[in-house]
Amino acid sequence: MKHVRLIAIIVLGMAVSGCSTLDVASRNAPFEGPAAVATAPEMKVEAFQVRVPRNLRASEANMYYPSGDIVWRGEPLGDRHAQVQKIFEDSLSLGTQGADGAVPVVLDIEVKRFHALTEKARYTVGGRHEIEFVVNFLNPETMQPVAEPRKIDATFKAFGGARAVQAEQNGVTQKRRITSHLAGVFQKELGVSDGKREDLVANRIPVASRSTATPLGAGDRTNSLF
Repeated sequence: MKHVRLIAIIVLGMAVSGCSTLDVASRNAPFEGPAAVATAPEMKVEAFQVRVPRNLRASEANMYYPSGDIVWRGEPLGDRHAQVQKIFEDSLSLGTQGADGAVPVVLDIEVKRFHALTEKARYTVGGRHEIEFVVNFLNPETMQPVAEPRKIDATFKAFGGARAVQAEQNGVTQKRRITSHLAGVFQKELGVSDGKREDLVANRIPVASRSTATPLGAGDRTNSLF
């Protein structure tokens, strides 16, 4: 009987030891997730693309806060999706300056919301420019992600009332403010140092400035990576 008990204790000990070994091995195993090799300061933007999906609803209602994904009054009535795309492209031409790391990337931008002020809000109570988008970082050769996508909320305070009127008289339009603001947001997200970003404060950099990054599929606004 003692011999049987001894065998049982040995077997039980081996089982416990085996469980412990398996647990340690599983906890020490490398995580096999999506390849994400580039961090922001290492990136060099070679090209970019902006997508403003047509299912985003544009509103022309002159209310304090109309419903809709796109509310834009900073340009004459027209294709609001194309106008928003151009604003992003201009801001990227500015915002990619200084992103001179060793890892080349293509920025793929998908706009989720672009809600500026209506005439009624701009010349009375003011409000906020609510701008949201997703940034995908892609390998220029394979068009595969090299970093996790980022959802960016670039909302900021808009001018209203007399301040809006004065700003426009000085050439500081909604379009200029938004373009400069987005350029600064892109430089921050790309890890550009404060010293390099100091000249991109609102209203100081002319939209005519350009970086080496260029729109992907320039001239074809329907071009898509996916």
